[in-house]
Amino acid sequence: MGGKPPEGVRLIGEDGRRHDGRLPHELRPIHMEVGVLNNADGSAIVQYGRTRVLAAVYGPREPHQKFPLLPDRAALRVRYHMAPFSTEDRKSPAPSRREIELSKVVRESLEPIVIAEEFPRTVIDVFLEVLQADGGTRTASVTAASLALADAGIPMKALVGSVAIGKVEGVLVVDVDELEDMYGEADMPVAAAPDLGEITLLQLNGVLSREEFSTALEMALESIKTIVDMEKDVLRKTYTSVEGGEQ
Repeated sequence: MGGKPPEGVRLIGEDGRRHDGRLPHELRPIHMEVGVLNNADGSAIVQYGRTRVLAAVYGPREPHQKFPLLPDRAALRVRYHMAPFSTEDRKSPAPSRREIELSKVVRESLEPIVIAEEFPRTVIDVFLEVLQADGGTRTASVTAASLALADAGIPMKALVGSVAIGKVEGVLVVDVDELEDMYGEADMPVAAAPDLGEITLLQLNGVLSREEFSTALEMALESIKTIVDMEKDVLRKTYTSVEGGEQ
């Protein structure tokens, strides 16, 4: 984070537009699809611009190996992994410290909304594979996991969406991509369940003033509402289509 962008690259142009043509408050093009894997109980693919994440959910089920089960609820296990071909430079397939950390971040973003009490002494596994990375992999992963859990029929209090707000050349922007993340002054990933009015993830890398933080949070929650509405729409269309086909 920070530093000068490559020569000839303006992160914010004189017209106020970002390097990819977006205005500060605009999300990247978002694509969502559920039911993309036949062998998973639930699955989804979510794309934020060029960042693409595949999510698969298995469970509730008894674990195949010895695992400390919880007597009063299901244990939620999340594995976030970046495919070796997801970045420009080939990534090692071995799990990195960052992947282990982000697995925990995504899990903690989901735990408040999963009704795990209905399935004591079981596990719910969420596998996240980053197929292509261009910034915002953790936020796209949270959204993909939320959709895949819904597709698996896991009871949830609400859907969760996620987005990162950045500060680029002094300007607050929505849904930072890799270039903005690398050379911006701040990056604030947020996840929330708008229907509950609950924030499930809030991180900040860099420095924001109190006023900037308040504005950034408002921008994030407004964008997350849009993202969750898209989640509802894709679930509604998918299952209305399935029900219609069965009649």
